[in-house]
Amino acid sequence: FPYSISLPNSCNILDYRHVIESLPEDDKPDFFGLPANIARSSQRMISSLVISQLRILSRSVTAGCKFDREIWSNELSPVLNLWKKLNQNSNLIHQKVSSPSERQGSPILSFVILEQFNAIRFIQSIHQSLAALSKVIRGTSLLSSEVQKLASALLNQKCPLTWQSKWEGPEDPLQYLRAVVARAHAIQNWVSKAENQTLLLDTLDLSELFHPDTFLNALRQETARVMTCSVDSLKFTASWKGQIREAKLQVQISGLQLEGCSFDGNRLSENQHNSPSVSTVLPCYMAWIPQNTCGPYSPEECISLPVYTSAERDCVVTNIDVPCGGNQDQWIQCGAALFLKNQ
Repeated sequence: FPYSISLPNSCNILDYRHVIESLPEDDKPDFFGLPANIARSSQRMISSLVISQLRILSRSVTAGCKFDREIWSNELSPVLNLWKKLNQNSNLIHQKVSSPSERQGSPILSFVILEQFNAIRFIQSIHQSLAALSKVIRGTSLLSSEVQKLASALLNQKCPLTWQSKWEGPEDPLQYLRAVVARAHAIQNWVSKAENQTLLLDTLDLSELFHPDTFLNALRQETARVMTCSVDSLKFTASWKGQIREAKLQVQISGLQLEGCSFDGNRLSENQHNSPSVSTVLPCYMAWIPQNTCGPYSPEECISLPVYTSAERDCVVTNIDVPCGGNQDQWIQCGAALFLKNQ
């Protein structure tokens, strides 16, 4: 038992009640295997819940039920104005793109070109739907069922299902639009670097992609092609010691976030009471190496941590071995996990 308690020698129930009442109201997090700064994570979750509930309270009573030009104009103008601002000095909504051809390029180049194509098409699809909504509000177009569904979702401060079906992002529409445009701009740089064969020489941020898991799979396919082996004969590894000797192809990744513990590049360590709930992880090298070769760390000193697309831990990108110095159960119990930073 964590506390030094002297039980009464009497049979008086009041003596035992006094002992119980003297126990502290809050237990230390480590009694339950939780990190010392778990209160910060709890406060963040409660804050998100409160914000979500406030959004519900701010919804219009008639939101989405029927068309009211004044209500729609007032409630939806922040979304329309943000979209206009995000696309200032940008040609994404007017850029002409053709479907990628089945060329004999590298898997990585094929991926980034397809990612760019889908990003631009997605941007233009969102623009068309918001433009149709704007015309209805201005009275220059008739209300259709598609615009009705779009407006209903936005009035309820939810991301439309037609958008989420193409890319699962933040539920908040404003955050969603920012994330989409940020990724669409970032992928342009990926394409230029890939075409110049300098992409893998640069430090990359997986949060700039719509499909980071597909990029890692493209790296796997290209590695298998270079090594003339099957993709099933390769395993994924990461290193904070520097470049991976056993790798024919590797990439340096930055922007990973860690929750549940701390990491200095050498091993995991417990969070302190004043530690931030989320910390930035040092850049690491990632690669695919043969199954029969040893990675940069021994299995005994590592724990496999999931890498999620966001702090909500909804979608897994991959799993990587992180040096922890042993005692893997400790880090499982504290809920250690990695995720990509928010754009």
